[in-house]
Amino acid sequence: MSNQAPLLELKNIKKDFFGNQVLEDINLTLREGEVLGLVGENGAGKSTLMKILFGMNEIRETGGYGGDILLCGEKVSFATPFEALEHGIGMVHQEFSLIPGFTATENILLNREPQKKSVLSEVFGERLNTLDRHEMDERAENAIEKMGVHIDGNMVISDMPVGHKQFTEIARELSKEQLRLLILDEPTAVLTEQEAEALLDSIRGMSARGIAVIFITHRLQEILNVCDKVVVMRDGCIVKDVPAKETSIPEITRWMVGRSVNTTQEDARPIPETKTILSIERLWVDMPGETVRDVNLEVREGEILGIGGLAGQGKLGIPNGIMGLYDAGGKVTFEGKEIPLNSPRKCLDANLAFVSEDRRGVGLLLDESLEWNISFPAMQIQGKYLKPLLGGLVHWRDEAAIREVTQQYIDELQIKCTSSRQRAKELSGGNQQKVCLAKAFALTPKFLFVSEPTRGIDVGAKALVLKALKKFNRENGVTIVMISSELEELRQICDRIAIVSGGRIAGIRPATDSSEDFGALMVSQVV
Repeated sequence: MSNQAPLLELKNIKKDFFGNQVLEDINLTLREGEVLGLVGENGAGKSTLMKILFGMNEIRETGGYGGDILLCGEKVSFATPFEALEHGIGMVHQEFSLIPGFTATENILLNREPQKKSVLSEVFGERLNTLDRHEMDERAENAIEKMGVHIDGNMVISDMPVGHKQFTEIARELSKEQLRLLILDEPTAVLTEQEAEALLDSIRGMSARGIAVIFITHRLQEILNVCDKVVVMRDGCIVKDVPAKETSIPEITRWMVGRSVNTTQEDARPIPETKTILSIERLWVDMPGETVRDVNLEVREGEILGIGGLAGQGKLGIPNGIMGLYDAGGKVTFEGKEIPLNSPRKCLDANLAFVSEDRRGVGLLLDESLEWNISFPAMQIQGKYLKPLLGGLVHWRDEAAIREVTQQYIDELQIKCTSSRQRAKELSGGNQQKVCLAKAFALTPKFLFVSEPTRGIDVGAKALVLKALKKFNRENGVTIVMISSELEELRQICDRIAIVSGGRIAGIRPATDSSEDFGALMVSQVV
């Protein structure tokens, strides 16, 4: 057994997106029937690594990857997910890929339906074969049985509870005879405790039948309950590869968020003991993938407050709910006045601004110039950069003022571009992120939510973005709430940090407290 080649070997895997290195020298081994828990904060590189392994188009379209993938000792390189499937690799993604109007059985056997010949098909060819419904039911039932949970094969997907949809996705992979390795990306994020327990049982069952599993989750207890080994990623590297029985939740958390090195602010200031500028009471938000149940929080005027926590626990839901991008309820008071929820314009009129984590979807007008991106919101909401014509009957764009403000932020944030007229989509991710910040700064808000401002950008750009936020806060007195998956960054520029866990605030501490203290809060009520 020991001389047998491992089922999977990754050797020196590297990947960059347009010059931004996201994976560096990844080496990993997985044996038949072994369950590997892959953990790391958002942006650590877990999903990119799995996309490489599964032959996703996104990897090929961005220049491929470096290094080698070996299956049972033989080098492979998958151009498409279909090739990965042919080699026995299955993947269940975070987003469902089911057809809502089809039943569970039809989804499980999609494109692999057993067929029956008929007299017509004998004459006119196999296009006139009919589906062998009896055989389909049997195969689907078999796959469902392998999971050890009961779902109704005849139920239409759109009528199913979320947990059953997740099990249908997994059953679809288990129904493939040649399956040797199954990648599960955050499969329990949408499951109840009982469902999650049933899933862990089914992972144990797969392992016993010789199927290897790569299990990605932020619920660290599940990793310890079901995995043979734990691999921790941080900043595109593997920082730890240990047997699960030799580690613990606090230890894994420490590896994920970084050593308890002293990364506190060089110019730490006393926490402002000022009046409350924003108060949040009993906030709930209906945002996919986020749990925001009952958030109560007070933000002090002039401070930089950090909000951290593991993925899916609610940190991203808070600003998205308050700023009206997703349905929300509860009470938000700003400068003593209640702000109506579910109304983005009311927030902007009250002088709140938001830099979204989704810079391509929400943050930028990708086909427009930097000038238009930076000036447009301030022009639309506050009437800036417009000059009156015909005695004020009409207002026209003040091109000189627009160019001036854009140039100011290009210089200040060191945005790498050919000119202020370059289109936003032509910039790198880090520079696009700086444009999103410039756009918010141009609104000169009193209060700024910044969500994942450094996600997916390189170390140099990160330092610049953090410095710009700190300067904006200190020089303009703007209150900032920064949401980030990277605890060490929050500790560098924030005065206080609130940790969200299980959809609620688990605790608020001075940024000078240790990483371990914050790590303990992160896993205190994880659901």
